[in-house]
Amino acid sequence: MARELHDMVAHNIGIIAIQAGVGSLVMDTQPAETRKALDAIEATSRETLAGLRRMLGALRRSDQESAPLDPLPGLAAIGQLVGKTAAAGVRVDVRWRGERRDLPSDVDLAAFRIVQEAVTNVVRHSGTRDCSVTVDYRPDELAVDIVDLGSGGTVAESGYGIAGMRERVSLLHGEFSAGPCPEGGFRVAARLPVPVEAGR
Repeated sequence: MARELHDMVAHNIGIIAIQAGVGSLVMDTQPAETRKALDAIEATSRETLAGLRRMLGALRRSDQESAPLDPLPGLAAIGQLVGKTAAAGVRVDVRWRGERRDLPSDVDLAAFRIVQEAVTNVVRHSGTRDCSVTVDYRPDELAVDIVDLGSGGTVAESGYGIAGMRERVSLLHGEFSAGPCPEGGFRVAARLPVPVEAGR
């Protein structure tokens, strides 16, 4: 629950902060862009509040009661994530490799949250306007690779984001790495085992 809360709130608040900054910069000279930024802030704020209400509702219910939560996001939500990130001024180039197939829900959720957190870090810390995301469906694993194409700042290992991604991968017995690229920028990579029979 703590990981879900961090991933959802950190991403959305980061987008809101970027949009607020854009709106403030162009308020006097580009009213249409200011309106666009405010619309994005409103939509993202509503989404965040709805997610928080769902989580708080689940926490208030006893273990005997069912919690009517919306389905958790997975890789199918990457398009929406890319749209939000573009609105914050960062272009995400998504590349799909291998034969796309249904994944176990825990792998699907972990993969999406890793991409979401890594892209959020690009928006907040990298100082660049481009990054790439590669999702590779392999026979017995799913590999995700997020590369900051710029040469901006890196993310401290002490932050919750990197630790949360590493923890998600560890729980699924996968492999995780995050660090600066030799040519500049920052790379996050995860390999998540997927049973061969999954999705068949």
